[in-house]
Amino acid sequence: MSTQAKPILYSYWRSTASWRVRNVLSLKNVDYEYRGIDLFKEEHKNDSYKLLNPMGRVPTLIIDGVALAESVAIMEYLDETYKYRPLLPSDPLKRASTRQLVEIINSAMQPMQNIAVLDKIGNEYKQSRKEWASFWLHKGLAAYEQILKQTAGKYSVGDQITLADACIVPQVAACSRFDISLERYLLIQRVVGNLNELEEFKRARPEAQPDADKI
Repeated sequence: MSTQAKPILYSYWRSTASWRVRNVLSLKNVDYEYRGIDLFKEEHKNDSYKLLNPMGRVPTLIIDGVALAESVAIMEYLDETYKYRPLLPSDPLKRASTRQLVEIINSAMQPMQNIAVLDKIGNEYKQSRKEWASFWLHKGLAAYEQILKQTAGKYSVGDQITLADACIVPQVAACSRFDISLERYLLIQRVVGNLNELEEFKRARPEAQPDADKI
């Protein structure tokens, strides 16, 4: 476990990528400082912030004297440096399955609901933001559900909490913004229901964050 200064997380309360990292920090029982970045006030575009994160996105984690960006890279770094509660299985096939599930969310789902992408779709191409997001999110959910038929136990990959679980909880919550029903995704419902009962996941929820709007 790192003995350096307390990590600093730059996060936006509703950002699903930030939420993933908060889940891992909570699961690893890492004490960290929270700094809110308001995306709607475009604080992520400030020059000072882009020195830390050249892409100008959240999250960014300051840890061990460096600034790390991109949620999956951050999560894997935390798993490698904080040994408490490993979030990647030791079995190579289960580890690969975990990464496969993570990438379905990270590459095939979340980018399609990104504010910048939706603005491009709506403003420049004059297409329905909701229909666009719904198409891609259902595609990802269907793939995740199919894989769970082979991998799921209590959680996404057996009975061990993994990085896939850290990702699926915020992604399912994001789907509700687009009125996407989970009726056909019974395994996802079961897994997320189990995860949402855990205190570690409750601590990482958007409404529990210092920069959360009044709900």
